[in-house]
Amino acid sequence: GQSRTLTLTLTPTRVEERVFGRTPEGVDVKIVTITNANGVVAKITEYGATVTELWVPDRNGTLSNVVLGYERLDDYIAAPFFLGATLGRVANRIGNGKFTLDGQAYTLATNRAPNHLHGGVRGFDKRIWTSRPSASGVTFSYTSLDGEEGYPGTLNVSVAFALTDANELRIDYRATTDKATPVNLTNHSFFNLAGTGTILNHVLTLNANRYTPMTATGVPSGEIAPVAGTALDFTQPRRIGERIADVLGSPNGYDHNLVLTGSRGALALAARVEEPSAGRALEIWTTEPGVQFFTGNRFDGTFPGVGGAVYQRHAGFALESQHFPDSINRPEFPSVVLRPGETFASSTVLRFSTLRATRD
Repeated sequence: GQSRTLTLTLTPTRVEERVFGRTPEGVDVKIVTITNANGVVAKITEYGATVTELWVPDRNGTLSNVVLGYERLDDYIAAPFFLGATLGRVANRIGNGKFTLDGQAYTLATNRAPNHLHGGVRGFDKRIWTSRPSASGVTFSYTSLDGEEGYPGTLNVSVAFALTDANELRIDYRATTDKATPVNLTNHSFFNLAGTGTILNHVLTLNANRYTPMTATGVPSGEIAPVAGTALDFTQPRRIGERIADVLGSPNGYDHNLVLTGSRGALALAARVEEPSAGRALEIWTTEPGVQFFTGNRFDGTFPGVGGAVYQRHAGFALESQHFPDSINRPEFPSVVLRPGETFASSTVLRFSTLRATRD
């Protein structure tokens, strides 16, 4: 065999695939495990192009899983929480499940009545994608046929995940269509940087001084309002739980679209989250104009998670980089319309690091 000399070179990224489970229809679904030189591990399955696990070090180098996920394919099929999934064709809400495009009216499923949510009854999160491993990760592709879930045009989509040795998980989305259609893609990972418990003591900074207020039915009113003086003001670092009781709802908690500052299109910092006990930090960089901040308000302990974890209310937070809800019905919002000859392109980077220990 080949001789190997011991040097200080880092181990190259490892990408391995195996069968994750089998659907009720008898289709085998693969899961891809990516390990970088630092031992950070990302697991992503073809079912929904879903991030199931993400193991990153704390300030002492101890790895914990920092995303909410399940160990069994059956739970992803049954559970209603979109954990870690790629959402589409249009993530978030479309008011009353209706829109008009180029003079043609379209009606979609109102699967979160009275609105259409996350692509419908069988959105991209419930589809089996085709995986293609690469040197640093995996690319998933899916063809959404004309008329699927009521949307016009055949949409060819790819989502590439790459794990870098800087402990970044990079997600690059691409899509093309043969007919004008709305497109809004995001990843719906819920994070818990402590690896356990709730996220109420996580400290969040959001690069957003405005948000889109909602009507009683949960879609934007069209107004873009300042966060100043509201519980949505995270322009300075604040504990997520500090004012969560002020956010009314049933059940209460955050589920709001924030308008990111600056001109978007290039990768820019959207949010930073720090968890003081374990000392992990997460920065989210994105090309998108908005981020949906959601605090897992409906988790109730059903569907055991990775390692038998129990996900109770506020067990994780999501910061979904995307276009604003109901943009297809709001010409004043950035457009989500993709036309033939154009390429939808969006990128988000999850950058993990550690905090120094503080002296008492």
